[in-house]
This record gives sequence, C-alpha cells and structure tokens, in this order.
Amino acid sequence: MTCLQHSTSPLRPLSHLAHPREVIRQFTPNWFAATMGTGVLALALMQIGVSSLNGVAEALWWLAIVLFVVFSVLYTARWVMFFHEARQIFAHSTVSMFFGTIPMGLATILNGCLLFGINRWGEGIVPWVEALWWFDVGLALLCGVAIPYLMFTRQEHSIDQMTAVWLLPVVAAEVAAASGGQLAPHLVDAHSQFLVLITSYVLWAVSLPVAFSILTILTLRMALHKLPHANMAASSWLALGPIGTGALGMLLLGADAPAIFAANGFGELGEILRGLGLVAGIVLWGAGLWWLLTATLITLRYMRHGMPFNLGWWGFTFPLGVYTLATLKLGSWLGLVFFQHMGLVLVVALAGLWMMVASLTLRGAWRGELFVSPCIAGLNK
Repeated sequence: MTCLQHSTSPLRPLSHLAHPREVIRQFTPNWFAATMGTGVLALALMQIGVSSLNGVAEALWWLAIVLFVVFSVLYTARWVMFFHEARQIFAHSTVSMFFGTIPMGLATILNGCLLFGINRWGEGIVPWVEALWWFDVGLALLCGVAIPYLMFTRQEHSIDQMTAVWLLPVVAAEVAAASGGQLAPHLVDAHSQFLVLITSYVLWAVSLPVAFSILTILTLRMALHKLPHANMAASSWLALGPIGTGALGMLLLGADAPAIFAANGFGELGEILRGLGLVAGIVLWGAGLWWLLTATLITLRYMRHGMPFNLGWWGFTFPLGVYTLATLKLGSWLGLVFFQHMGLVLVVALAGLWMMVASLTLRGAWRGELFVSPCIAGLNK
C-alpha cells in the first residue's frame, strides 16, 4: 500500500504542496527565467532563415507572453497576500539575484513584438514597444543598482559560496541595451532614434564592465574553492550571458549607428561606431567561446556525479541563446560559413535544451515540487 501511494501521488496536481495557495506563497522571481529561455529560442529560430519554423517561433513568443503575464500575476499576488514573507527576499543572497530575470524576460518579449508583432499588427505597435522599453530600462537599472547595494549592506556573502548568479541583476541593463538596438531603427523621429541609441550605449557600459569584474572574481573563486554544489550546476552557463549579450549589443548598435548618427549630424562618428561594433562583437564572441567550452566541460563533470533538477536549469537556455544570436549576427555581417554553420548547431542545441528543461519544469510544476521559496525557509509557517 505504501509503495502504491508513493507511485501514484506524483500524478495528482500540486501533490507536494500542503495547499494550492502555496503556489502563490512560495512563488519566486526564478520562474521568470523560463520566459527568458522561451523568448530567446523564438528569436533564434527566426534568425536561421527556415520559413517552416516561423510559425513555431511565433508560437514560442506567444508562450513567453503568457508565461510572463501569469508569473507577474502570481508574484504580485504573493506581495499582496504574504507581504511579510515576500519581503524576506531582499535579505536572501541567492533568490534576490533573480529579480534581474524580470526585465530580461520582458526584453525578449519586446524584441518579439518587433519581429512578429509588426508583421501582424503593423507599425502602430512601435510606440507601445518604445514605452515598455523605457519601463524595462528603469527596471533593469533598478535591479543593477539596488541588488548590489543590498549585497553590500544587508546580505551575507562569501567568496567560497559565490556563483555566477551574481551576474543576473547586473546583466539586465545589457539586455535592455541590445533590445534598444532592435528598437531604434523602427522609430520614426530621428531624435528619438538617437536618444534610444545613446541610452543603449550607456546601458551597455553600465553593465559589461561590472559583469567582467564579477567574472574575474568568479574565475578566482573556482580556482580556489572548485565548483559549486550540484544544485547550482547550471550557473556555470550564466557567465556566457553577459559576454554573448555584450557581443550582440555591440553588433546591433553598430549596425544602427551610421544612419542614426548621420541623421543627427554625426555621420563620421556613426561609421566609426559601426567598425568598433564589429571588432567588439568578434572579440567578445571569442571570449564567449572560452566560457562555452568551459561550461560544457563543467556540465559533463556534474552529469557524471548527478544533477538534481531545479529552476536554475533555465540558466542553460538564455545565455546560450544570446550567444547563438551573436554567432548568427556575425555570420550575416561577415558572410563566413563558419559562423553560419556554428550558429545553426547552437540553435539545434538550444532547442534541445529548451525541450528538456521545459518538460521537466512542467512536470515539477504539476506536482508542486518547484514551488519552494528558500527566503522563507527559516520563518514560522
């Protein structure tokens, strides 16, 4: 009888939760990483030029929108219903980092609006995208400044416990910068284009140097204290995020610069920025290649010793996705078969990872296993 109960209980929805409202009580920003991974796959599928996949890509974009709305409702409900417990996140050294996934998830949706929405509804949606982009910029800057400030003042951290999740709040500004590179050419007013472009360069500068300083410390941490616990296995891929996004951002902004700077009286500077964008994109892509190979080796090592599934596995998808987009962009700019073929291989790998992580997430959500809030574990329930 005991064995029978054990085998059938996972089939019941939310069987691991004491009450369905625990979904709200235990909801954390980690879930928004699923929006990021889904959105970036949609964008990547559209870049490989296979028309038969366009419908799949748009469906994934719609799924990302649905996920973002549902997650936003659940997380808002948590703050309304369980305010005292929800605010404990600010003191938690790991979960608080995932605030950065909210603006990054929104940015992938906005990029999809430009890629899919304009074809469906016309240029009339561009002002809405622009308004939401500025909102996303505000969220990204808030995460990028407020969370490190909490790290410096309220939270407890140590080098031996450090992981790449430190990057999440910082990289949000960089993702917004790359999104600005997508948005600027769609704006009608030359001044608005110029403002978005300059803001995007500033966001890129706000993020990338800080991210590389964190990566430097992370490299030292792994050399001295070896790899993190298996629960954080996917975090090794997060290092690829700021590098891939940095390369993609410089390529996008560099492509925009000549026309936009010329329209605002800075023609020669625009051509210089185009060249710098290409050089920076290639250099950052090369740095990302080192992290890609290193993260692959680290993951293979974890696999030999067992990797328990958790929401952190979505960390496999978005960093690989932005690096894939940068690879495909280099392929289109340079016309080199190497980048084009490698981009295709990375898209296939990204799709495979997404299907695996999405299926495991769906199963874990159905059972209720994934609704766990570490920041309230020590509180009386």
